[in-house]
Amino acid sequence: MRLSQFLKAKFHHARVTYANPEYVGSIEIDADLMAYVGLKDGEQVHVWAVDHTARIITYAFAGPKGAVGLNGGAAHFFREGDRLVIAAFDLSDEPIIPRVVQLGENNEIVRDMTPFSVVG
Repeated sequence: MRLSQFLKAKFHHARVTYANPEYVGSIEIDADLMAYVGLKDGEQVHVWAVDHTARIITYAFAGPKGAVGLNGGAAHFFREGDRLVIAAFDLSDEPIIPRVVQLGENNEIVRDMTPFSVVG
């Protein structure tokens, strides 16, 4: 069996609600948002700034409604209000249909961009 890495889930334009370098690392994400796209506590995510060049890999954990907070060393790369892309990947022997959502100013889902089929 040959495994490939596929996009599993993506938050487009998440907004940083806080950055706390004193907390043990990772990214806190609204628990309802995580459930909507199928992310689990402790799952690896890539975090990419939209408005500057920061990119990190960390793990996600569930938080309160609207939360997208960077903790520990990651907090030094992002500031409150920054727009982010948060992406998770999975290994599979067949294509995965990713859950992709665009978020608004308060990290609410404004558009579900999940494709209905995978081309190729």
